[in-house]
Amino acid sequence: MTVDILEQTPITNGATLSPEAQEGSEKRTNGVKVPVAENVTEAIEPLLEEPKSFGYQIPSISLEQRYIDEPRELRVAVVGAGLSGVLAGILLPAKVPNIKLTIFEKNADVGGTWFENIYPGVRCDVPAHVYQTSFSPNINWSEQFAQGREIRGYWQGLARKYDVYQYLKLSSKVEELKWDEKKSVWNVKVHDLTTGETTSQEFDFVLTAIGRFNAWKLPDYPGIKDFKGLLRHASNWDPEFDPTGKRVAIIGNGASGIQLTANLQKRVQHLDHYARNKTWVTASFAGDETSITPIPISKELQESFKDPNEYVKFRKELESKYWRGFSSWLKGSELNEKSRQEFIELIKKRLAKRPDLVDKVIPDFSPHCRRLTPGPNYFEAITEDNVEYIQTPIKRFTETGIETTDGKHREVDAIFCATGANVDMVPPFSIWANGKDLSQLWRQDGEYGFPYTYLGAATPGFPNLGFIHGPHGSGRSGTVPHSVEVQVTFYAKLLRKVGREGIKTIQPSRKAADDFVQYSDAFFQTTVLSENCSSWYNSGRPGSRIHGLWPGSATHATIVYRDPRWEDWEYEYLSPTGNRLAWYFGVGCTKKEQDPNSDITPYIKDHSNVDLRDVHESWWDLP
Repeated sequence: MTVDILEQTPITNGATLSPEAQEGSEKRTNGVKVPVAENVTEAIEPLLEEPKSFGYQIPSISLEQRYIDEPRELRVAVVGAGLSGVLAGILLPAKVPNIKLTIFEKNADVGGTWFENIYPGVRCDVPAHVYQTSFSPNINWSEQFAQGREIRGYWQGLARKYDVYQYLKLSSKVEELKWDEKKSVWNVKVHDLTTGETTSQEFDFVLTAIGRFNAWKLPDYPGIKDFKGLLRHASNWDPEFDPTGKRVAIIGNGASGIQLTANLQKRVQHLDHYARNKTWVTASFAGDETSITPIPISKELQESFKDPNEYVKFRKELESKYWRGFSSWLKGSELNEKSRQEFIELIKKRLAKRPDLVDKVIPDFSPHCRRLTPGPNYFEAITEDNVEYIQTPIKRFTETGIETTDGKHREVDAIFCATGANVDMVPPFSIWANGKDLSQLWRQDGEYGFPYTYLGAATPGFPNLGFIHGPHGSGRSGTVPHSVEVQVTFYAKLLRKVGREGIKTIQPSRKAADDFVQYSDAFFQTTVLSENCSSWYNSGRPGSRIHGLWPGSATHATIVYRDPRWEDWEYEYLSPTGNRLAWYFGVGCTKKEQDPNSDITPYIKDHSNVDLRDVHESWWDLP
C-alpha cells in the first residue's frame, strides 16, 4: 500500500523566508512542507461558527419541565352508581394515578336497579355466588338465588368497604353533557334533587354508567291518564300497596312481569296478565334451577366456605358453566335445537292443567333470540282459575280498567306495567359535541338510528367520553360483574395513557367504528339474534341492528379489552408544539429516581415466585 505525501508550505504570517530559513524550516519539519495561512482571521472564523447540519431539518423545541412518572390530574365524572358505577369507584382510583373522581347518582343511595326495584318476588335469576365481583366475594349469601334486598346490601357494602362514598354525589341527576371545544373539557349540568339547585361542573373525561334499564317509562296507551286506580311501573313499586284480595293487571312478560305474576297470583282476587309478545321461559340459565321460594344454602356448604381453597373450588365449578355453550346461539346449531326441545317439554309439563295455552306461549323464534327468562312458578300461575292470560292488544285505558282491541273491557283496582325501560340504550339526557346531540343521533329516526360505537366503548365525534356496560356491554356468556370489571380496567388503561402521555383529547376513528359495526353485523347474522323477534338486543325492533350484546363470547370480549388497539384512536396533545412526545418525555428522567429512599429495583423479587408471563408487564412496578 502506498501513501501520497501532501505538499505543504511553512507558515510565515505573510513574510518571505530567506533560503537559509526555508532550508531550516524544512529541516524542522523533516522535509514536510507546512501550509502557511496568508490571513489568520480568515482561517479562524470558520472554526468559531456553530456547526451546520446539512441533513433532515426540523424545528427545535424546549423540554417540558416535568418528570415522566408524574401524570397530570384528570377530573373524571362517572354518571350512575349502580353495579357499574360502584365498580368504577373501586377500581379507577386504584388503577389511575392522580385521578380526581366524582360519581353522580340520581338516587338516594347506590345499587341501581337493585335500589329501584322492590316489587314482590324481585330476585336475581342467576346464582348469587356468580353475580358478584371477582375480588371481593360474599361467602355468606343466605340463598342460592338472592333476593333484591340482599343483593342491594352487597353492593352498598362494597361501596362502604372501598370508600366509594367519598366520590359520590347522591340525589344528583345529570341533565346534560356539553363539550367545550376551546377548553377541551366536558361541562356536566347536574340537578340536585334535594335542594333543587342546578350547577355545571368541568371534567376532563366522562364515563356513563347509567345501566340498561335505568330510565323506566309507562307505556303511551290512549287514556292512560284517565285510570283512577293505582298505576305503577314495576320499577316504581309502591311499598304501601297491599295486593291481597285486589283485582290487578300486569302488562309485560319480561323478567319483571314474570316474577310479579308468579308472586302475586296467590295473593290477589284476580289477575289479568297481558303478554303481547312470546318469550322462552326456562327453568334455569345453566342448569341451576330457580324457585319462587327461597333455596337456602346449607349450613354444611356455608361452613366449607371458611376454607378459601374450598370456596374457590366451589365458585369456579359454579361460575364456569356460565362461560360455556357458545354455539347455543348460532343458527342451526345442534345445541340450540336441543334447547328448543327441552324448553318445549318443560312448557308442556308445567301447563298440564291448561294444555290450550301451550301453543300460545311457545315462541316462533329460536331460543336466545330474546334473553331467556327463568320463571319459577310462572306457568303454574297462569293456569290458575284467578288468572287470565291475554294476548289481544290493548286498545286503551279507561277510568276503571283496560279495553282490548276485541272490545272487551276488564275492570281492575291496580295496573302494574312491567314494560321495560330505555331498551334502545339512547342516553336519557343530551350529550352535545361538535354541534350534535348524541341522544338524537342514536334514536331510531336519528343520523345513525342505533348506538353507533367502537367496541361499545366510545363513539367518533365525542372526545373523552366512554360508556361502561352500555352498547355491546357484555357477551351472551360470562357474568355481568366480570364484564364490567374488564371494561372499567380498559378505561383505566385509557385514562393512564391520557394522563401519562399528555393527551388532551382521545376518540375512536370513524374507520375503526365502521369496521366494528361491519364486523358486528356479519357476526350477528350467524346467530339467532337476527331472527324476527323483539328484544333489548335490537331496541325492541325485530330485524334491526343488534347492539345489546358483544359480537362474540365473553372470553372473546375479555381478550379484546385486555390489550387496547391504540392505533384505532385519534389524539390531540397538550404540548403547543404538536410534538406527541414532548410533554410525555419531559426532562428525560423520573422523579422516583431522584429520591434516594425509593425502591429503584422493584423488578428484583423472590425468584421462586416469578411468573415469566408477568415479567416487566405490571404497569405500576417500574424503576
